[in-house]
Amino acid sequence: MLATAESWGRYPRAEQTTFAVASRDASLPSIPGTLLPFGNGRSYGDSCLNDGGTLLCTRSLDRFMAFDAASGVLRCESGVLLSEILELCLPQCWFLPVTPGTKYATLGGAIANDVHGKNHHVAGTFGAHLRAFELLRSDGSRMRCSPGENAEWFAATVGGLGLTGLITWAEVQMKPVQGPWLDTVTRKFGDLDEFFALSEGEAGRHEYTMAWIDCASGGTALGRGLFTSAEHAPTPAGAAEPQPRGLAMPFTPPVSLVNGLSLKAFNWLYYHRQRQPVQRALQHYDPVFYPLDGIRDWNRMYGPRGFLQHQCVIPPAEARRGIEELLRQIAASGQGSFLAVLKVFGDKPSPGMLSFPRPGATLALDFPNAGPKTFQLLERLDAVVAAAGGAVYPAKDARMSGAHFRQFFPAWERFQNYIDPRFSSSFWRRVVD
Repeated sequence: MLATAESWGRYPRAEQTTFAVASRDASLPSIPGTLLPFGNGRSYGDSCLNDGGTLLCTRSLDRFMAFDAASGVLRCESGVLLSEILELCLPQCWFLPVTPGTKYATLGGAIANDVHGKNHHVAGTFGAHLRAFELLRSDGSRMRCSPGENAEWFAATVGGLGLTGLITWAEVQMKPVQGPWLDTVTRKFGDLDEFFALSEGEAGRHEYTMAWIDCASGGTALGRGLFTSAEHAPTPAGAAEPQPRGLAMPFTPPVSLVNGLSLKAFNWLYYHRQRQPVQRALQHYDPVFYPLDGIRDWNRMYGPRGFLQHQCVIPPAEARRGIEELLRQIAASGQGSFLAVLKVFGDKPSPGMLSFPRPGATLALDFPNAGPKTFQLLERLDAVVAAAGGAVYPAKDARMSGAHFRQFFPAWERFQNYIDPRFSSSFWRRVVD
């Protein structure tokens, strides 16, 4: 079926054929053109799009195959959502070993982008907890891949953007927890020096750490924000699961609701909402890990032109200077982000050839698509990242140059040897072809 599809950022849009993969035992379709797996469309740019080709829609691969409640080993099909995994495993006191900022990504998407979370400094990426998966190639061959079996194919597929074939099922080692609650501590900080000092001290004592940054402020307030650390906690006596918030963005406004005026107001209010320097709380995991998932279709607030996310990592030696320069460029442009997240990655190596996380500071921001001025700003940010020896995250990208991609991911040439000859994506053609 021919359809217009878009990623979560709603830019760009692509015309492609969709094909529902009905069974993990089925063969890939013998139709003309290129193929690309498509889960739940939660990538922000064009890495999940295949303009002019076919998307292999995997949400129908939604079966659980096995779960050992004693060991926490889960095997399920690749179209299962992370939220569905939590629904099965959390009541039995097992949690995702690593989770991105949305629970509505599929298992296959989490592998293809080798997602990371707020515990990277202790747990590494999602791929580090992956025991095995099956890879279906367009020639009909099937490979079981693990760190010890077809290891090169394992490394190419983890973080491989869906280009090596179709993951039909995967086996993950879940993490033992005491329940759905977290002990959290949120500290206000006034600048980047305070952030890096907090990050160095808290990362060694807490499993989860991250910071929200007020990217609309400059001068002496540049880099101020709220630093949150957390760890899993026992379920308190009498505690009840919170009811779903039921919020939604019911329509797409004609223009973006996120603009210079609303950004400045939101950032000021968000920073000052916490009056005390330190605030401790027992919180359910949902608002800690998935704050935006509570607002259905929140991406509509950016209007019909959508938004562009920019997530980068700056290596340790350049992190302080590089992040400051990025924030200066953003503040000077007047194009801020209401959700700017700053974190320090640990030194645990990622298992994938094209995995994004590496030691350093990572900054993620959403920008309303205001046309050429937004693209020009993002090109300037890419230049800062490139000069610092960092990288930009492909799963969040819709416009980086091929030259920058090849600099950021020097293993791309080796990776090409593992691409299925029938698989391609809008992203890959943009940065390599």
